[in-house]
Amino acid sequence: MRDLFVTLVIFGSLPFILKRPFVGILVWAWIGYMNPHRLCWGFAYSFPFAQIVALTTLASMVLSREKKQLPWTRETIVLLVLIGWMFLTTVYSLYPLLAWPQWDKVWKIMLVTYLTMMLINDEYRLKLLLFVIALSLGFYGFKGGLFVLTGGSENSVLGPEGSFISERNSIGLALIMTVPLLNFMRMHCDARILRTLPLVSNYVTERRVRIALLVGTGLTLVAVIGTHSRGALVGVSCMLLFYLMKSRQKFAAILTLIPMVITLVAVMPEKYFDRMATIQTWQQDNSASERVRAWGNAIDLANERFLGGGMRALIRYGGRDSHSIYFGMLGEHGWVGLALFVLLILFTWRSASWIIKQSKPHPGLDWARDLAAMLQVSLIGYFTAGAFLGLHYFDLFYHYVAIIVMTRRVVQLRLEAPVAEPEAVPAASVASARPRHHDLALPGGRT
Repeated sequence: MRDLFVTLVIFGSLPFILKRPFVGILVWAWIGYMNPHRLCWGFAYSFPFAQIVALTTLASMVLSREKKQLPWTRETIVLLVLIGWMFLTTVYSLYPLLAWPQWDKVWKIMLVTYLTMMLINDEYRLKLLLFVIALSLGFYGFKGGLFVLTGGSENSVLGPEGSFISERNSIGLALIMTVPLLNFMRMHCDARILRTLPLVSNYVTERRVRIALLVGTGLTLVAVIGTHSRGALVGVSCMLLFYLMKSRQKFAAILTLIPMVITLVAVMPEKYFDRMATIQTWQQDNSASERVRAWGNAIDLANERFLGGGMRALIRYGGRDSHSIYFGMLGEHGWVGLALFVLLILFTWRSASWIIKQSKPHPGLDWARDLAAMLQVSLIGYFTAGAFLGLHYFDLFYHYVAIIVMTRRVVQLRLEAPVAEPEAVPAASVASARPRHHDLALPGGRT
């Protein structure tokens, strides 16, 4: 039954994608982040829904008369160079049988990243995409938080099997990056988005949605702790600290965190705190020592080969995963690949800072300012938790790059739009339009 439902929903979306190409990006994001087919047990589990949606989106783009323009910015150029470099390192990989299947996944992620920048090109579409991403990943945050609070704290919160976020470290990182998105959607709950949900738009209000998102944000934070991931604990701590620095309501944010901390202290088992305590004594922990050895292997491989070892080379080279977005790039794509990756990070961060600065004086752009700030908070979680996890091809990071690029583009167009000057009005008309004394009466008969 679940297989049929997922299949009907996805195939039912194809006519809408053919009519409006940007809908394909939304459906692809839902499939890519929530992985609804991985929650099935029958034929839908391994059915290529994402490929079908992507091909339909490409066909719709060809047929559509909508203007489609790729913004050539420093981020898009650096990313394109990085993709080309990845292809080159794959061609000359040490282990081609491992590299090419991974490349097949990565180039599709990059293609959708560029399609996103071509189709998600205004405020409404940006908010709609953020809403889809936040709820798709937030689903596991809501479920995981309830799981922990209702007695499942002895076990780890896990993601859908066979996905990027299947194990506890990966789902922990994804949920950390989702928390700021949920907070942004709570701050800027758009009634137009609710009207796109025909089955529920008559029953929900903005106030109810904001309350639900606030509760969901708290549950997602609980779920991050419930992953039992030490990297996630470091990431969420850095993210929350940076959020408090960015927040305009610091006292309210602190009050929100206090009951969560108290609840976790009461719920989490003793073995959780014992595991987290090993962060201070990592030299004596086999898992932490394994990471250090993997990082050493990445440095050795990059020093030996200018192009690096190619995708997934570290698994064979040292018998270990990279355990880091930075050392993963270094070992697989050499020092040049790592430099391009870091440059993409820096450019994306600077663009987000530009959005915040330029939007601040304009009340109509407060959504862009808050979005850029929350994405920076989210990226802090990725940069810190990702230092201990090999998710350097995680599509959410590249989607964030696309969202920041397009948000900057929207802000630039809004700032460059000419302001209409008021027409000159004859003095006589002004005099005749002046209100009489009794027109200025205040409520209650006072003047």
